[in-house]
Amino acid sequence: MNPTSPVRRRPVRRAAVAAGLVLAVALGVSSTQVSAHATVPAGAKASTAAPQSVSGTTGQAVTRVADFYGAYIDAKGDYTDPDPTLATALRKHYLTPDFAKRLAAWEAKNGLDGVLRAQNVPARWTVTDNGAVGHAHEVVVTLTYGSGTTPQKTKLFVLLERYNHIADITTTSSR
Repeated sequence: MNPTSPVRRRPVRRAAVAAGLVLAVALGVSSTQVSAHATVPAGAKASTAAPQSVSGTTGQAVTRVADFYGAYIDAKGDYTDPDPTLATALRKHYLTPDFAKRLAAWEAKNGLDGVLRAQNVPARWTVTDNGAVGHAHEVVVTLTYGSGTTPQKTKLFVLLERYNHIADITTTSSR
């Protein structure tokens, strides 16, 4: 068998793609934030894969919401060592005091985490700009629960006030 035959290259290609996917999951990077592709040239090895990057801008609504959801999901989703103190601190930092009170009442009534609108932590999430709404800004957060052929998706509309604090999280748009 020729060492460069397609049969010999396939395991290397699979390993490179798998390594890239594991890195993306480990970093909590969503597909909308990654510029690298999940394909590897035929002769490439796993160690030559291009590094992935995530970028944001201070004061940008999408970045702010992505930062909050990423950190919040990490704090809630570490099953071996969840950090409820961090989750509480994140809420205090990112939510308006009025919304924090309304959210606590919603959670007491519904028995769910109000930020995630679920009992569980999502496997993936994406954050997308939805534009200005009056003096505020709306961002769409899509949470994906489960995997395989039937993942469940929840779309949330996050409203940021002009001082970059989350003033509302709903399942319907304010637009």
